[in-house]
Amino acid sequence: MNIPESLKYTKEHEWVKIEGDTATIGITDFAQSELGDIVFVEVETVGETMDKEEVFGTIEAVKTVSDLFMPISGEVVEFNEKLEDTPELINSDPYGEGWIIKISIKDDSEKDSLLSNSEYSALIG
Repeated sequence: MNIPESLKYTKEHEWVKIEGDTATIGITDFAQSELGDIVFVEVETVGETMDKEEVFGTIEAVKTVSDLFMPISGEVVEFNEKLEDTPELINSDPYGEGWIIKISIKDDSEKDSLLSNSEYSALIG
């Protein structure tokens, strides 16, 4: 299971890459493998400021639909439009081309609540 050390994680299986006051968010390798073949991603919250743990979109796999949760509060500033035509990028490259949204971070202190790669590894066993 690929769990990069440079990223932070949530108990809901999102990953967060923090660069200054911007965060890139996607789902983990574990999450995409559990979901199976991803066929659709819906994010209609671009331009909205959302609180931590609010639902910012949904991800649809062949067998199920799952909510996507904000790992930290912020304004959704960008959606990865490549996912409209090729949602399977999340399966093939969850930490690269398969990123889902970028946000402008609202509260820096919330970063402290995110999990390290070792904490996330322990969570998924």
